[in-house]
Amino acid sequence: MAAVLFDFSGTLFRIESTETWLRAVLADAEMSVPEQELLRTAKELEAAGALPGGAPHSGPVPPELTALWGVRDESAEAHRAAYTGACRQVALPAEELYDALYDRHMNPVAWRPYADAIDVLHTLRDRGVAIGVVSNIGWDLRPVFREHGLDAYVGAYVLSYEHGVQKPDARLFATACDALGADPRDTLMVGDDRLADGGAAALGCRVHFVDHLPVTDRPNGLRPVLDLVPG
Repeated sequence: MAAVLFDFSGTLFRIESTETWLRAVLADAEMSVPEQELLRTAKELEAAGALPGGAPHSGPVPPELTALWGVRDESAEAHRAAYTGACRQVALPAEELYDALYDRHMNPVAWRPYADAIDVLHTLRDRGVAIGVVSNIGWDLRPVFREHGLDAYVGAYVLSYEHGVQKPDARLFATACDALGADPRDTLMVGDDRLADGGAAALGCRVHFVDHLPVTDRPNGLRPVLDLVPG
């Protein structure tokens, strides 16, 4: 393999828990709520799929959000509207918390790389393999990579909102391969979403899937990539 493309959320990084997310925003706003109410609200936010990058949302999407939800990663505006709309399915103690929650998830401190991420990227670079990131997202994730020391390994970022299309559209994967100077047939795509990331197969890329789990539950999930891209 000449290149490896990685998904972002659930692949290289994982967002903080919904409970931690809510606690941080309430603390920043200098608001307090009873503990049981906080825990209940966090569960309701998670069930609504309100935390971008959190556990994969499998519940129903409210009818008023259905059309927007399907294209939420094609622009920054759609992304914010979709996720603040999901948040608004849950009653919060102050109106400003809806936007504050969205803003919090873009903060690098809200993200943690998986334990083996840096070692795997470092090894791939040492083997002369080009590395790209292809993400369905509505904001610039580059500061997250810089904050956590992974940016030096990435040769290209292809973000859906910057191109107006989202995975599984093969154009995103083609753009990444072009940016890295790699033939798709010599490229591996690594992601956690079989539909979105599996779109790379239409271009001729090989695809490998990892489990979207909390960081503590997946210490070595990326290491099989090194077997697929031998030195």
